[in-house]
Amino acid sequence: MSTLLRQLTTQCLEQFIMRDDQWRGLIKSRLEDPNGAAKALKKRKRRKLITDSQLFIVAADHTARGMLGVGDDPFAMADRRKLLDSLLIALDNPLVDGVLGSADVIDELALLGALDNKLVFGTMNRGGIMGASWELNDRMTAYTPQEIAARGLDGGKVLLRLADDDAGTGPTIEACAKAVTQMADLKLPIMVEPLPYTGGSGGPAKYIDDNDKLLRAVSIASGLGSSSAYTWLKVPAGSQVERMMAATTLPGLILGGTPGPDPEATYSSWERAMKVPNVRGLVVGRSLLFPKDGDVAGAIVRAARIVRP
Repeated sequence: MSTLLRQLTTQCLEQFIMRDDQWRGLIKSRLEDPNGAAKALKKRKRRKLITDSQLFIVAADHTARGMLGVGDDPFAMADRRKLLDSLLIALDNPLVDGVLGSADVIDELALLGALDNKLVFGTMNRGGIMGASWELNDRMTAYTPQEIAARGLDGGKVLLRLADDDAGTGPTIEACAKAVTQMADLKLPIMVEPLPYTGGSGGPAKYIDDNDKLLRAVSIASGLGSSSAYTWLKVPAGSQVERMMAATTLPGLILGGTPGPDPEATYSSWERAMKVPNVRGLVVGRSLLFPKDGDVAGAIVRAARIVRP
C-alpha cells in the first residue's frame, strides 16, 4: 500500500477522504508521469482469483458509457473525487476482493496504491452510450483482451444487452463472442453480463424484467465464443434466480443493478442468490458507493456479511 493511501483517513468526518494536496498530487501524476499508472499496475501485489470464499467486487465502469446518475441525482457519479473517495473506502475493507472499472478509474486507483492484493477487472464494451440512438450497438471502446493481459489485470467484462427489436444487438453479440474467445486464449476470466432489453426506434433502450427472457439471455451468453472455459456470468438476483442459474454450469456473480427504493429488499435478494450452488459472489457499484444515507463504509460491511455470512 502506498504512502499516499496510508495518509487517507477512512472516517467520513470531512467533505472528502483525500486532502487537497493529495488530490492535486494525483492530477500532477496524470500530467507529469503518464506511464505511472501502468508501472503501478505491474508492481502491485497480486492474489488468487479462486479461494474458498465467494467474491465481493465493487463496480465502477458506469461513467465510461455516460451513466452518471444514482437515484434522484442525475450527476451523482460525475464528481471524480467523490467517486474515488467511495472506492477507497470500499477497497480499504479487507472483505472486498477487487474492483471492476474502465481504464481511467483503474489507473487512478493504481496511482493511489489502492489495488494491492485486489482483483482488477477491466470493462471492455462501453460504446453503447446511455440514451444514444446506437446504444445497443455496444462497441468495444474500453479495454481489449490483449491490454488486459499486458497491463496485468486479472480479467475483463462485457455487457451483452439482447434486444430482438434492435439490429445493433447483432454486432454486439459478435463482438462479445470474439472477446470471450480471446480471453480464453489468454487464460483470463471474462464476466459476461446478459440482459434482455427492448430498443428499436420507438425510444430509449429499456431493460425487460422478465424471468423467461433472462433465462434465454443466460443460455445465449453461456454459448458465446470458441471456449467457455474462462466465462463467468454477471446476472441480476431475479425472483427466479435458482431457475436462471440452473440453465448453466458456469460460475455466476450477482450484479447490484439500479438502486431500488428499499435497500433491505435488495439485500434480501442478494442473500437468497448467494445460496445457489454456482453463484460465486457479488458485483455491486452504485448501491454501495452512493447509498441513500451516505454511509459507504456501512453499506460495504452490510454487503460483505451477505457474501461471507
